Amino acid sequence: MNIMRVGSQPSKKGPEAYFTGAVRMDPLNSPPEPARVSVVSVTFEAGARSAWHTHPLGQTLIVTAGCGWTQCEGEPIVEIRAGDVIWCPPGHKHWHGASATTAMTHIGIQEALDGVSVVWMEKVTDEEYAVGPTGGGPATNH
Repeated sequence: MNIMRVGSQPSKKGPEAYFTGAVRMDPLNSPPEPARVSVVSVTFEAGARSAWHTHPLGQTLIVTAGCGWTQCEGEPIVEIRAGDVIWCPPGHKHWHGASATTAMTHIGIQEALDGVSVVWMEKVTDEEYAVGPTGGGPATNH
């Protein structure tokens, strides 16, 4: 058994190639092979977001604080709030991040396939992001 003590793993800045704005990544668990699941807490400051991306085996997001936005390709932006759980199916192109005015933290749980847990794509443009959520209601199943 391995216990990861709070503060035992350093925070990392979200790489500029994959994120827009101020993003902090706190690794929670990255066990050695043959395990394939990693867990990370990601905090997006207001206006910050990920680039478009997919996950070969899907991703679960658990929003732990704040208010954010997410979008699946071809669908409107939806609001996500603390307590929401989002499932992104394998290969499903999407992005997620903070709202324009409020920070958001989520725990991301993803499984690697052949050592790959995320495939990064182009950044979400300011114009795409500025559209904002259409309904502000609860997140839907995608």
